[in-house]
Amino acid sequence: MIEWEETDGGLYVVDADNAELRVSIDGSVVGSRHGSVPRPVDETVVARASEIRLPHAVVYAFPLGDDRQYELDPTGGTLSLPPGEYVVDVDTEIKTYVRFTGRATLERTADFDSVVVSFPEPRRAVLGFRSRHELPADTITVPRTPAGLATAITHAACAHKTDGPDRSYPTLRGHPPLLEFGEDREVPERVRAETPDTGIELHVPPEWSTLVVTAPLAYYLGATVRTGDVEAPTLAVPELGRKRTLSPMPDLEREVERLLRKVFFLDCLVRNAGPYGTTLAEYSLLGALEVDAAALYAASPDERLAAYLEVPHAAVEHRLPAWHLSTYLEPTGESLETLPFLLDRLSLVFTPRTSELEAEELVERSLEDFYRGPGDVASVEVLKPELRAGRAHGWLAEGVPIDVFKATPTAFRNRFRYLERASDGTSICVVVNDSGMATELTDVARTCRERASDLSIDVTVEESLTTAELARTFETDHDFLHYIGHCEEDGLRCPDGYLSTASLSESAVQTFFLNACGSFYEGLDLVEMGSVAGAVTLSQVLDDHALKVGTTFAKLLVYGFSIERALEIARRRIMMGKDYTVVGDGTHSLVQGEHRLPPTAWIDRLEEGGYSLSLSCYSTSVAGCYYVPHVEENEYAYLCGTDSVFTLDENELEAFLEGTEMPAVYDGDVYWSTELPRSIAQGPP
Repeated sequence: MIEWEETDGGLYVVDADNAELRVSIDGSVVGSRHGSVPRPVDETVVARASEIRLPHAVVYAFPLGDDRQYELDPTGGTLSLPPGEYVVDVDTEIKTYVRFTGRATLERTADFDSVVVSFPEPRRAVLGFRSRHELPADTITVPRTPAGLATAITHAACAHKTDGPDRSYPTLRGHPPLLEFGEDREVPERVRAETPDTGIELHVPPEWSTLVVTAPLAYYLGATVRTGDVEAPTLAVPELGRKRTLSPMPDLEREVERLLRKVFFLDCLVRNAGPYGTTLAEYSLLGALEVDAAALYAASPDERLAAYLEVPHAAVEHRLPAWHLSTYLEPTGESLETLPFLLDRLSLVFTPRTSELEAEELVERSLEDFYRGPGDVASVEVLKPELRAGRAHGWLAEGVPIDVFKATPTAFRNRFRYLERASDGTSICVVVNDSGMATELTDVARTCRERASDLSIDVTVEESLTTAELARTFETDHDFLHYIGHCEEDGLRCPDGYLSTASLSESAVQTFFLNACGSFYEGLDLVEMGSVAGAVTLSQVLDDHALKVGTTFAKLLVYGFSIERALEIARRRIMMGKDYTVVGDGTHSLVQGEHRLPPTAWIDRLEEGGYSLSLSCYSTSVAGCYYVPHVEENEYAYLCGTDSVFTLDENELEAFLEGTEMPAVYDGDVYWSTELPRSIAQGPP
């Protein structure tokens, strides 16, 4: 769903996921009728303009009726289009197309803040908008048996919009149908019709653990999954007489991880032979492997898989981007029904294994006078998980491990409730129930209000709420609630007592941060009562640490970072960061950022002079994207998950930092990029 309104000088566009787009138009808006774009769009708007200005993005121009394409240089410059009829593809958070006839010039502004489409004279142009937000269109019902689950996994690939290598683009993978268990097998006709016939089969033993571990590979390949009397899973391409026998559990987990990462990576390279290719830094690897990208781009899915299987893992291992997400799932109860949500995120799936934390892994705490919450704090017994591949980790099993977000089936279902909720903007409420913690209140509120100049954010502040008032606040629609105060075994402390979040009629707060000692169980109850995700603490926390983590987390959240990633970066600011964790769907993001995929900079001072700049860019929700570092010497795009590294002098580094908005890790602390040059100028401590 796309909604738009005319503003002074352009358009304001928003979708159901609260993604926002502002378009500046030098001219006039005619209306939404009598315009078409030969691309899948949700809404069109007709304008008469001499210039159209859009947010910075990857840009392609396609002459209609022609196989050619033009790409606007990601590192700057100008692209002049000769007379013709064109569709310009602008890869903003809300997918945007501009259709026009005649000459045009495409260019990036010097600060890389905008992309400008300009014409020699006012021209009729049609703007098309498509939301990236996808809801599952159907539900599959199957018996609670391994064979039933195999059917659901087979039909999950109906969400793919292509069976070619372009399926590695997240925009060409929709959300798989939801999964329910029942006595009868019910697969909607539309799902059957759209399930691809790839010629790839996966035969597995009738075991729950084997099915969930192989599900991401089967889903991405579009394989038909069959259970039977086989000793180990077998990946088969019958038409080509190819077969690959995989290891049984538990070695199967490692083998599936390697196969999926290799296939996905090679698709990301081969897709560059198609119409949406770019100057990818990793692309040269295909030449070294003697892989014919053009031939494989045109090949059938089973032919392409057979070719990929011939590529040794060792030949690509050193170039594989870091995988974005792994989920540890105990295949029992409701957890199995979360599988479509995990496949939508293209998460690897592993069986959960933990051990007790060693004494030396726990930091001795003796500064009790400085803890945020005096009194009886709810005790959480934490475990050490055996983590596998992945930059982010979700936990759908018993126990409370460190270094993962504690997901629940309810959290994934709650996310759709908020995606479907009509909204005029983002509502943020900051609550402080201890006057001694006013500094965090001031910093968080200021950060959110500063961001409101770019996004439609409404910030309210509440102080010293009673139990009834705090309950009503949680039961009122808010996109983010930041609670600052105390938490004890009886709940969140208020002037007149304690509020247990389990006593709420519901939680209408989409995301939250309970920045109080031992708030884990109160946060988990908020998720069960209706929230999607939030940050919590596992034990007592130092007051100054809570201030650092709380303000940094809030800033990252309103700049588009997911809940999990915002907390992962924020807790780097303190030594006892493992005291903080996420409950619910940690992959969830509250708003869009300045960058479609929020990056992080890692900066080190070099002994020989200058600085090493490493850029990290990945997303737990849209695997398969690429990013272009705006560094003067750079001419390449990089796959998300691959860090790009540059050596810069002080002036070059300062220009880079002041020209972008992102967190930057330098000298062991987290800074905001535009503020860091002052610290660097002061020299080493």
